[in-house]
Amino acid sequence: MADGLTGAAEQACRNSVLLITLDSCRYDTFQRATLQHLPQVGPLHKAEAPGYFTYASHAAMWVGFTPGVARSRRPWLNPKMGRVFRLGNAGFARPDSCDAFSLQGASIVEGFARQGYRTIGSGAVGWFDTDTATGRLLTHAFDRFHFSGAPWRLRQQLAWIDQELAATPSEQPCFVFLNVGETHVPYWHEGAPWPQGPSPCLPFGGDAAAGERCSRRRSRRQQRLCLEWVDAELAPLLARFSASTVLVCADHGDCWGEDGLWEHGISHWATLTVPLLLRVRGEPVGA
Repeated sequence: MADGLTGAAEQACRNSVLLITLDSCRYDTFQRATLQHLPQVGPLHKAEAPGYFTYASHAAMWVGFTPGVARSRRPWLNPKMGRVFRLGNAGFARPDSCDAFSLQGASIVEGFARQGYRTIGSGAVGWFDTDTATGRLLTHAFDRFHFSGAPWRLRQQLAWIDQELAATPSEQPCFVFLNVGETHVPYWHEGAPWPQGPSPCLPFGGDAAAGERCSRRRSRRQQRLCLEWVDAELAPLLARFSASTVLVCADHGDCWGEDGLWEHGISHWATLTVPLLLRVRGEPVGA
């Protein structure tokens, strides 16, 4: 994004922000996957999500509570030490806290808009459906928002984001949000060599009487393969924001039979342990 830019355009690039949530992606899935592009954002951190289902986690992020590493003393990794997005007086602020962005408003989206950013978002899962009241709560503050209509339409989402970025003046910074659905149940991506359904991960383990038992092995394999496919598709977008602030995380994970539990929407270490990668204004954030 920064190649060939000077002056105001280069400054806008440096101040721009890309927030990607890999919906439902488990930390151990990210560990096992063979990835080329996402790891270039920064080191992988084992973080705790602010919620155990999509709406709760994103609502928390909208007021600056991004996934954090509680035992870290590094600002931005541990939001108690300093936030990536500090929204007004939302939550405790240490006197010596170091925040990457200080914002004012009802959400970080509104906060960036108040500072002259163009705010662009695209969501894959149903909580971002702009035709629903709850979906509008998460999306109304964006200048432009696109709901894909299904969890497996990343290419459509990326094409829409490219179109919106092309329509943005080079001197205007952007806040871009992308919710990726391929890592959400049923763990399927465009062109995958397995059928979309039935999902290998269902609440309560499925209906045994109907012969629909969940599979930890299939869940692990399919989510990993989806993440590897997503990694390749995200390459151009990540390269475009290489000099900017990029935060990649999962909003929550899924249970795959641990303690007899399946899927998400339940408070459990498997749903609350997520991957986190971060770079701030082009600089990767390590431990």
